Amino acid sequence: MNDMRAALYDSYGPPEVLYEGRVPVPVRGPGEVLVRVHAASVNGGELHGRAGKIRLVTGRRFPQRAGLDFAGEVAEVDASVTGLRAGDRVWGLLGRTFGSAAEYVSVRPRQIAYAPENVTLTESVSLVAGGTTSLTALRDKARLRAGERLLVRGASGGVGSVAVQLGKALGAHVTGLASAKNLGFVRDLGADEAVDHRATPLAGLDRFDVVLDTVGTEHRALQQRLASGGRLVSIAFDIDRPVRSIGYIAGSAVQGRRRVRFFSGNPKHDLLAELAGYVERGDLRPVVDTVHPLADIAAAHRALEAGGVRGKHVIHLT
Repeated sequence: MNDMRAALYDSYGPPEVLYEGRVPVPVRGPGEVLVRVHAASVNGGELHGRAGKIRLVTGRRFPQRAGLDFAGEVAEVDASVTGLRAGDRVWGLLGRTFGSAAEYVSVRPRQIAYAPENVTLTESVSLVAGGTTSLTALRDKARLRAGERLLVRGASGGVGSVAVQLGKALGAHVTGLASAKNLGFVRDLGADEAVDHRATPLAGLDRFDVVLDTVGTEHRALQQRLASGGRLVSIAFDIDRPVRSIGYIAGSAVQGRRRVRFFSGNPKHDLLAELAGYVERGDLRPVVDTVHPLADIAAAHRALEAGGVRGKHVIHLT
């Protein structure tokens, strides 16, 4: 076992720069766990990385890798690691680097947890990034309470589809913004209301106690939809106008409780374990749009860029 299949690209550009190549199997370091990856998903941040829109972060060394989250089985465990053994089903995230769309990853135990037992590994990976993000956003950042009104912008996507379900599990009245073709899908996830974002301007919406924005634009208009004491949490900024967008988010701090709460997640073991509990209790179900083989990684990126996704595009590796 000297090398492995992995998603790679040799230059920034459109989805077509992606290909299935071969790289060395990662060497498990002291205190690390080698995981054989069954599946990874395609996340929005990867599209920006591949396109070169965040090259100040991703740099100019090639080939570069794709994939942030993963689900698989433990292949090797360092002798210093307790509580894990070969064959255990786990899920996790690499953190602030890409590379999980590969046959193996080597990670610290804090980056993984046992995967939920009631869904397949291919299904479960659709919940990892969106689930940890939604749990942090709604419970920890917004402190969403039972009976409050929640608006999820981008309700059919990878984060939004989980946030709708989690909002209901936390006892909120949930409204989802999505495209017309996905309104029924959003209602099936449990939303009390589903609104066509093209037919209804933000100014025409009701007021909400909590707004979760997965798009990253029109923060001022979203703030105006907040009820007294309302909270806006955004997991994205306008990638095409980054200075203006980030400047507005930072400047909103003077507005106190009505500021834009922005965060970039890097979840650890406890949050992943807690998320598995929501899945095993039936509060969250996987939402997989399409399963692609690794060789079709470019097609998966192209499909996500085209929009209208329902849940996650998943890359199957075994």
